[in-house]
Amino acid sequence: MNHNILFFGDNLDILREHIQSESVDLIYLDPPFNSNANYNVLFAEKDGSKAASQIQAFSDTWTWNQESESVFAEIVMTGGKVSDCLQAFRTFLGECDMLAYLVMMAPRLLELRRVMKPTASIYLHCDPTASHYLKLLMDAVFNPVNFRNEIVWCYKRWPSKQENFQQMHDVILRYSKSKNVIWNQPYEDFTEQTKKRIKGGMKIEHIIGESGKILIRPTSEKSSGVAMCDYWNIPMIAGQAKERLGYPTQKPEALLERIIRASSKTDDVVLDPFCGCGTSVSVAERLHRRWVGIDITFLAISLIRSRLRNNFKEELAPYIVLGDPKTLNDAQALAEQNRHQFEYWATGIIDASPPIHERKKGADRGIDGRIFFFDDKTGQAKTIIVQVKSGNVGPQHIRDLIGTLTSEKAVMGVFITLNEPTKPMKDAALSAGFYEGLGDKFPKLQILTVRELLAGKKPQYKALSEATFKRAKRTVKEPARSQQSLPFT
Repeated sequence: MNHNILFFGDNLDILREHIQSESVDLIYLDPPFNSNANYNVLFAEKDGSKAASQIQAFSDTWTWNQESESVFAEIVMTGGKVSDCLQAFRTFLGECDMLAYLVMMAPRLLELRRVMKPTASIYLHCDPTASHYLKLLMDAVFNPVNFRNEIVWCYKRWPSKQENFQQMHDVILRYSKSKNVIWNQPYEDFTEQTKKRIKGGMKIEHIIGESGKILIRPTSEKSSGVAMCDYWNIPMIAGQAKERLGYPTQKPEALLERIIRASSKTDDVVLDPFCGCGTSVSVAERLHRRWVGIDITFLAISLIRSRLRNNFKEELAPYIVLGDPKTLNDAQALAEQNRHQFEYWATGIIDASPPIHERKKGADRGIDGRIFFFDDKTGQAKTIIVQVKSGNVGPQHIRDLIGTLTSEKAVMGVFITLNEPTKPMKDAALSAGFYEGLGDKFPKLQILTVRELLAGKKPQYKALSEATFKRAKRTVKEPARSQQSLPFT
């Protein structure tokens, strides 16, 4: 298999069923922190059931219940250090939300260790709410001798009014599977003053308290820095930055680039089991690593597909999506479980970007996705509004969407329906007229059924090739890599 992979589903199930032992070179995970923050996006039910059953389950809240008890008992019965650790947590914490969170993490960490190659590293991103408990759990899973670093990611953000010091850092715990680990030493630049002293041939001395001196002697003219420490000052993504997607837990690409460069090589496999909006996937693609992303929401899958498409265009390496509906019955089942998941899936397969900013504000104004394209040389993108319906539909829905096109100044609209459209709906769509672009005419309001989408049908419009108009600079990939097969079933 020569493709990178996006998996939709519970990462525990996918790890157990699809990822081979000792097949991954680097793991980065940014799981929910149990911080009681409600991010208004999708995740798993508190009782451990499938994420498709609700829209606001990524609330970072885990409740001790029968499912937690069952998982706890299963792990304890296996014995070993992880069993001892969870039993100690239960004695100390009692049956609380934090214990439920740790019980959720334990089997996933065990599976992640299984899929790691002997030379692999794992970076677990967490905040101070749970980092101390997670470190003990990681010790139990990976052995304390394989603890490598506790990295402090320091950042600045708008302070909140509280009677505490402002929290301005996260913790990243780095462990290896064995003593032999892939490591590409990263360096930080010398200060300008130090560079001048090196250029003058002087020996550089740094005083560190009362413990003595550290001597830094450049090994060559190319030496321009000191070995990087475990305190990383990397800014959060600016509010108006092109990189920002609106996903509440999005991390800066600079952070993931540092991790991936340090602990993997070209063509290595990078796995992110909580991949969210796909920062790790995007950076791995840019650095010519192979990648596997897992998420339990179609919001994430849709965002990642849009991000990869926008960032890399024709340079994007092949990838596949597994776990999404392949048949009409699959799509109907998804719609019955959760209509929001169904909407994200439907917009994703026609390459529409999900309007997560609009959902966060409340009413989405009948907009489930947007497609942007260029059909002239002005550099101004044209917009296609996408609306998805999984229930009963009629001509009024079409007329409402036509009104939305006017208010949003969109040139076209796409109405996706699970059920077959009626003749009055088709007539209402025809009444919208046509949009003319690049010498062709296209229906201004197009109705697509899920059956047609599964057969490969796409919205009709024509766009200029990227080379014919000026666009914002896209992500630049490193030199081409060789293709290898991914070790997954």
